[in-house]
Amino acid sequence: MCENKVDNCPCPKKTCANHGICVKCVLKHKLTDSLPYCLFPDNDGDKSLSNYYNKLKERFEPKCLNDK
Repeated sequence: MCENKVDNCPCPKKTCANHGICVKCVLKHKLTDSLPYCLFPDNDGDKSLSNYYNKLKERFEPKCLNDK
């Protein structure tokens, strides 16, 4: 497996063994049912897929259903 290291990894967790190694990072997050920081930076500390879907829902649903 290719382990090229990315120099400008945006993840704030600098001590992670997978920091900058995208393939390993994505595989690790897949196993833990979460998304890497680079794919979901506005996670409010919760990188779970359910939180990601909730954030998308908040972003794309109308703010007020009574407005016409």
